[in-house]
Amino acid sequence: MAKIDIILPAMGEGVVEATIIKLLVNTGDKVNEDDILVEIATDKVDSEITAPEKGIIRDILFSEDDIIKVGETIMYLQTEEEQINEPIKEIIENKPVNTEPLEFDRHKSGEKKLNLDISVVNADDIPFKTENGSFLSPLARSIIKQEKISLKQLNKINGTGINNRITKRDILLFLELQKTKNEELINKQQETFTVEKSQLISQSNDVEIVKMDRVRQIISNHMINSIQTSAHVMSAVETDLTNIVNWRNRNKDKFLALHGEKITYTPIFIEAVAKAIKDFPMINISIDGENILKKKHINIGMATALPDGNLIVPVIKDADKQNLSGLAKNVNDLANRARNNNLQANEIQGGTFTITNYGGFDNIFGTPIINQPEVAILGIGAIKKQVSVIETPTGDLIGIRNKLIMSLSYDHRAIDGALGGMFLKRISDYLENFNELDLK
Repeated sequence: MAKIDIILPAMGEGVVEATIIKLLVNTGDKVNEDDILVEIATDKVDSEITAPEKGIIRDILFSEDDIIKVGETIMYLQTEEEQINEPIKEIIENKPVNTEPLEFDRHKSGEKKLNLDISVVNADDIPFKTENGSFLSPLARSIIKQEKISLKQLNKINGTGINNRITKRDILLFLELQKTKNEELINKQQETFTVEKSQLISQSNDVEIVKMDRVRQIISNHMINSIQTSAHVMSAVETDLTNIVNWRNRNKDKFLALHGEKITYTPIFIEAVAKAIKDFPMINISIDGENILKKKHINIGMATALPDGNLIVPVIKDADKQNLSGLAKNVNDLANRARNNNLQANEIQGGTFTITNYGGFDNIFGTPIINQPEVAILGIGAIKKQVSVIETPTGDLIGIRNKLIMSLSYDHRAIDGALGGMFLKRISDYLENFNELDLK
């Protein structure tokens, strides 16, 4: 009997466990190759596990919301065709099979529910991909068949799953928004859906209790763990960005025309940080017990705010080996796909240093928490015009300069104030001495 263990695969550096969000099969179900078996979530990204071959599900060892370790078996898949019919009887006799139809609750307030028994729905005439290239799982195709969604309507649905996959939640949200063409009501329904997703559990006259969504819980645990792990200390420096501001204002249109990318301040900050890390490689480390692990690659994460208020940190790999145009392209691509929930798992892993820019919210100063297992994080404030003393060979002058405050939080277990201070000052020096030539 051919029997395959369906395990939780390795998800990248630092990821040792995941939470089962949704089991999409029951014991005894027949599945085809690439059918989605289970949806999982780590502290970095959501993902799916698919069937490696055609077969039948023999055992499911975990339930939804269970936390499993990398390498643990989630279920077994029997793959030999001739063994399928007889073992079904054995499975049913030894372990009850859930024959209740799947239920998708659109509104917890009691409105219409979609009851779908996938075993009796024939969705073969629904394509596996839309004309826009978004993949449709068997579960999504069954819902589309049940709800009689046309192919024209299907192409209007934006997939929020990995690789633009259209999930059941995307379809259900689309159905809700189709109830009205009034934009104001559509926005109201979107807000209602968001509240429902965050699991509103109680409300009184003056207090509303909202349960944290899964991502917020993960971020919360990650931040608490960082504070309990690292001995946080912080240094700050004021930096004159006038040369950079003036250069960008002169060249942003030319840069877009030449490289096809907008030039923001972020790639300039990343370039300066990468140079400073090469000067002070003991910043580019992590700690394992009493050992210091020196990283050979400079991979800089950039904290990115998401539309739902949560946070994700895509990583620019080998940032020190890229020029400004290459960094701009990577920054824009990762930021856009992060906001659209289209990042791959490997694109948010392997960071060795993180930058967080709260200046975008017009904040001038902050004390960021280290992104474990890194040992330092740079916070960048808003660029503000200030009256400043300008030192010249012929004497001091008063002028208007574009300045910001940068703060460096670092782990005092490995980085002393001298190293942290010199590293932060070196970043500032690179920024203040920015001398990129004007584009022709």
